[in-house]
Amino acid sequence: MNAPTIPPACAAGEAPPGIGAGHTRSAILLVDDHELVRLGFRALVAAQTRQAGLAAITVHEAGTLAQALAIQQEHDQDIAVVVLDLSLTASRDLDGLIAFRKAWPLVTIVVLSGTASDTVARDALALGAAAFFPKSGNLGDMLDFVQACVTHGVQSASQRFTPPWTTLTSLSQAQRQSDTPIGSAHHLTTRQLQTLQLVLQGKSNREIGELTHLSEGTVKNHVSMLLLTFGVRSRSQLISKMRS
Repeated sequence: MNAPTIPPACAAGEAPPGIGAGHTRSAILLVDDHELVRLGFRALVAAQTRQAGLAAITVHEAGTLAQALAIQQEHDQDIAVVVLDLSLTASRDLDGLIAFRKAWPLVTIVVLSGTASDTVARDALALGAAAFFPKSGNLGDMLDFVQACVTHGVQSASQRFTPPWTTLTSLSQAQRQSDTPIGSAHHLTTRQLQTLQLVLQGKSNREIGELTHLSEGTVKNHVSMLLLTFGVRSRSQLISKMRS
């Protein structure tokens, strides 16, 4: 069984500006383009909460990235965890994760992937995912983790799981034999995510600076950190890696 990869992250339910300290996020947003997967997930959540004697958990569903972003916008104050399939129709690779992290940096995102790959896991975690679960693994473990995030927060949920890889640091240890280093920045900042999006659009440093109102030197620093984080040596390699 492929174990999930879980790095440290901000606690789910942390109130962003404008939300009172007493407000608790208690809903899940499931983003998957397979209706049967969404149906099964919702049924399992309902069954497990009943068995545990917990209050019902609302599950919002989206079949596309556009739908997911609209639902998140509408229910942002209530969604504790986003369960995001990386292989959405009309969405390329990590685009969905980048979009969510840029717009809602505090929301906990659990990634599902059809590829049980160290590289995919590392890239997802570097982009700020709270956990990475391959679809070939035990999805019951993923569901348990998601429910624990909703009920107790992601830090507590992480402590309840003891997979071989529990942080990006331990994941990097498994990759030391490879020629793909991991950068020291485990979670990209909002500015770095914005820069990454523009790099993927083919913008030059000068163009990125004009669009983001940053100096060209600052943009160059952001790009350098992106290259280090994703273990590549050039912009073209970064684009190829993120689009492969």
